[in-house]
Amino acid sequence: MAFYEPLGEGRYASTRHTAGPWTADSQHMGPPTALLARELAALPAAAPSALARVTVEILGPVPVAELSVSAEVERPGRSVELARGEIRAGGRAVARASAWRIVTSDTSAVRTPDDVAPLAPPAAGTPITRPDNWGPGYLDVMEWRALTGSLDKPGPATVWVRQTIPLVAGEEPTPLQRLLVVADSGSGASGLLDPRKWWFINTELTVHVIREPEGEWIGLDAHSVIGPNGTGTALSVLHDTHGAVARGAQALFVRER
Repeated sequence: MAFYEPLGEGRYASTRHTAGPWTADSQHMGPPTALLARELAALPAAAPSALARVTVEILGPVPVAELSVSAEVERPGRSVELARGEIRAGGRAVARASAWRIVTSDTSAVRTPDDVAPLAPPAAGTPITRPDNWGPGYLDVMEWRALTGSLDKPGPATVWVRQTIPLVAGEEPTPLQRLLVVADSGSGASGLLDPRKWWFINTELTVHVIREPEGEWIGLDAHSVIGPNGTGTALSVLHDTHGAVARGAQALFVRER
């Protein structure tokens, strides 16, 4: 059981576990985001490096179907590189990613303390399950524990999330993959509106990574804001059990159904 079954030559069969809460035919963007990051991270590098920022542009619904994934270094460099990736389905591009890859070095002596306190541990959270009005798939193969808020309560939420299946069959998820599988859930966890009456769908996801997380649990401290003209933003701080590891932001399309 996994989100994707590899077919070779950059092709993957999407399983039913990728389905998002809106419709069984379209994927939650967590798994495709992580799949793009997997491809970007696999690009050859001349020196040890890390993805410092990943942005995924959602060009349309990602179907629960066969996907092809590709990546390339667009702007090479000795210290900093810009990489790009793409997911295609049915002959069209459905998502594109760009990422800044930076050569790593030891900056522990000048490391700054984070201005965000570590979260209470996952064991302190209340187990939560998928709300009845949200569809099966992705939400059912992620373990959820709420510290504040919940998936079915409008408003800000602080939740721990654990990926229970591999991203790609036969592979152990990397720390970055675990982070990005969760990062796209900020808008859903902190939604302010009833999804039966409103669309609040993100058109992109941007994640700035401070460091890769340790362990299986990813903490998501998220809140959303909605403007007067059909747009909004979901903002997230992502944690591991030691503290904050990344910041996420999502532009939202908001409209009454």
